[in-house]
Amino acid sequence: MTGICKYKLLSPDSASASEDLIAGKNSEDGLRRIQALLAEWLRMENVVVLTAAGCSVGAGGRLMAGPADNNLECLVLDAVEQCDLPDDAKAIIEWKKANGFGAGNFEEWLSFLFNANGLLEGDQTPIQSVSWKRQGAGGGEITLSSDDEAKLRSYIEKAIYSECALELNRKELTGEEVESSGHIPFLAKLIARDTNLGRTHLFTLNYDTLFEQALEELGIQYFDGFSGKTTARFDPAVYGLDIYYPGDVAEGRVRRFDKFLQFYKLHGSLHWFLEDGAYRAQHRNLSFAKDYRESDAAAKAEKLKSDEYKNIGSFGILPTSQKFTQTLDMPYAHLFRLFHARLNQPQTFLLVMGYGFGDDHVTRIIETALMNPSLVMLVVEPNPDSDIVKRIARYQNLGQRAFVLTERLEEGADCSYGVATFSDFAQNVMPDVKWLEDFKRLRKFEEQIRKSQEKNPDEPAEEA
Repeated sequence: MTGICKYKLLSPDSASASEDLIAGKNSEDGLRRIQALLAEWLRMENVVVLTAAGCSVGAGGRLMAGPADNNLECLVLDAVEQCDLPDDAKAIIEWKKANGFGAGNFEEWLSFLFNANGLLEGDQTPIQSVSWKRQGAGGGEITLSSDDEAKLRSYIEKAIYSECALELNRKELTGEEVESSGHIPFLAKLIARDTNLGRTHLFTLNYDTLFEQALEELGIQYFDGFSGKTTARFDPAVYGLDIYYPGDVAEGRVRRFDKFLQFYKLHGSLHWFLEDGAYRAQHRNLSFAKDYRESDAAAKAEKLKSDEYKNIGSFGILPTSQKFTQTLDMPYAHLFRLFHARLNQPQTFLLVMGYGFGDDHVTRIIETALMNPSLVMLVVEPNPDSDIVKRIARYQNLGQRAFVLTERLEEGADCSYGVATFSDFAQNVMPDVKWLEDFKRLRKFEEQIRKSQEKNPDEPAEEA
């Protein structure tokens, strides 16, 4: 299949069946066709981006299903099982390991655990105990105290936090040959839209702060629903604001600041916390978690028990089926209302990446928005045989304007998971922007000066 475009772009045709828009095209023509359509869609007035777990894989992010070495459930429970827990708490984990371990139903099991903990918490609860099934020939029941339930939950929260505490590789901007996670090129190209169009709205379901790190590295201004700097407080009014150059700078005319977008974290974030009943945000150093993710289960357990991890508390909306109920509370209620509102605006382009359509409350909003006659949706999915592609095909059969970018496979070949990923899309599909290359050259020059001064601290820096 040499020379044939490695991508497939599936779209609804007049016969209500999926059609590959770049079938038979070579690599250059196929990519040019994709980029032309993408450029057209990005010129729509209202651009909305939805990202999820698949977008963090390039930076070491975990998935909800798949091989054990990158499976969030397997990595979390293997470590927590070796913490100082009572035998009955370990038996609950043992039951989970014997029933669909790592198969993608981690949310369901966590829901049972956290719901049980909720029934036992508080002085007013009439529930004295909750019994659990025991795995194995012995059968019987497991009964945990409220304290033991809370201890198990706390270790699981700390483990999930540590697996999601990812850091961006900043060497990407200094000219070193490193593999890009995709966040920097994606954001640089995304904000290159015409400033006369509406602002881009970036929604993510991830707890990690990779997008925030990339935004700050690139000098892109953004509003994320929080106001303040030292310990920001959630204030939804900031989403109604924008950034402009003052008139005296722009020759008497006020004009928009170009590097700006609106940012929403639908499931919360690692840097959010509750203080006196209000949500606040404060970024912390995440370097401690790198060693954690590279350790084996026994070493992870020791870290979870250490004093360094005592201050890691509950955050965001953990991956349980309670998520829909939690989204009824602030700030989540406001964020989901804004997501629904943005998708129902006229002339809307929705770009979906790294999302498996497994969150019912999010998927319902998307499916409702498909009734918007001027909405176009592009889903980027690396596996052409996935259930996601089949789901979008059902949307297409309803006559919706839904497109899927995926990999083109030879007959009998397996998905490479290197084509139509978030990183591949950001680097190779989205059109290049000159300012990103200029920005990288500047950062590379700054890095050269820094290294030179470290070697010769007494010599003055060379002028540019």
